[in-house]
Amino acid sequence: MTTLTGRPNTALLVVDVQNGVMETAHDRSNVLANLVTLVDRARAAGTEVVWVQHTSDELPRGSSTWEYVPELVRREEEPLVHKLYGDSFEDTDLEEVLSARGIGGLVVAGAQTDACIRSTLHGALTRGYDVTLVEDAHTTEDLSAYGAPPPGQVIAHTNLYWKYQTAPGRTAGTVPTAEVEFGVKAPA
Repeated sequence: MTTLTGRPNTALLVVDVQNGVMETAHDRSNVLANLVTLVDRARAAGTEVVWVQHTSDELPRGSSTWEYVPELVRREEEPLVHKLYGDSFEDTDLEEVLSARGIGGLVVAGAQTDACIRSTLHGALTRGYDVTLVEDAHTTEDLSAYGAPPPGQVIAHTNLYWKYQTAPGRTAGTVPTAEVEFGVKAPA
């Protein structure tokens, strides 16, 4: 249970599902279908959906590569957090957004597994959040030419180690899209 007092709510955190990130993403169509399902189910349950959008030299703000994929459409009332670093909390207003909504638990999905997803998972856990990774709703590109394992192995390894992640007073773990339960509030 989160170590953040008075924050019983959970949010779906959708990280960097942008055109330039997803164009060569591993298992793109299945991951996107799962992300669409998660967003729809979160909305139907009244669970906050919080969007994170990365800006970099490869993803210049306002460019087509920077935009979210057309399969996912953010509603105007849903918070959008802009970031420059891997960890979605680093030098952003994400903490303020979550605090204002009483959110102490995160369900994380998006891209890239071996960069912004991992950084955000660890950043959230160290800040006191309960953090669940949706095991079939995150992806990465193939960086094996640079010495990385193939993307399927990167995803599998991240799922494996996050499944067993622990921290005092907080929960972590993985769950497939089909088993994500939105609308369930943690005890205050």
